[in-house]
Amino acid sequence: MILVDENDAQTGTMEKMEAHRKGLLHRAFSVFIFNKKGEFLLQQRAMQKYHNGGLWTNTCCSHPFPGEDIQDAAKRRLKEEMGFQTELNHLFSFTYKATFDNGLTEHEFDHVFTGTYDGAINADKNEVNDYCFKNPDDIQSSLKDHGEKYTEWFKIALPKIISFYEENFNQKINSGLHF
Repeated sequence: MILVDENDAQTGTMEKMEAHRKGLLHRAFSVFIFNKKGEFLLQQRAMQKYHNGGLWTNTCCSHPFPGEDIQDAAKRRLKEEMGFQTELNHLFSFTYKATFDNGLTEHEFDHVFTGTYDGAINADKNEVNDYCFKNPDDIQSSLKDHGEKYTEWFKIALPKIISFYEENFNQKINSGLHF
């Protein structure tokens, strides 16, 4: 995985589990897909994932390979995890750090990508336990009442995504544009 500084400049590479054990800042991405009704495509992570198994989160997320363009990595992983492709656009980045019960720490410079999709989904059962489309109000209500069922990065990114959604989504969907 790609280790970075607070400005996302590469500082080195390291094996994924070692970076998570040491809690080192590394490059990551999160993909949020909407359908044309404005609902988010959520996934429940596979139970056997090395952290956050069984928790609900955004459509997909991962880490780019060394030398791989971040947007290309997001497109690759969306196809691997959810079984489809769509145009993705970079929306923003943020940094977060979360330590888990298993001793691993996610310390990520997370690039957030968005896109729209209404077709068939062929999720990889090794990565995804379940998936669904939910409207923003239902997600926010669920987060408020059952926050423990969601990943930490999702809780941080969601308000930023909803803010964007409220300002731009209907206009862009109605005009047929992808964001």
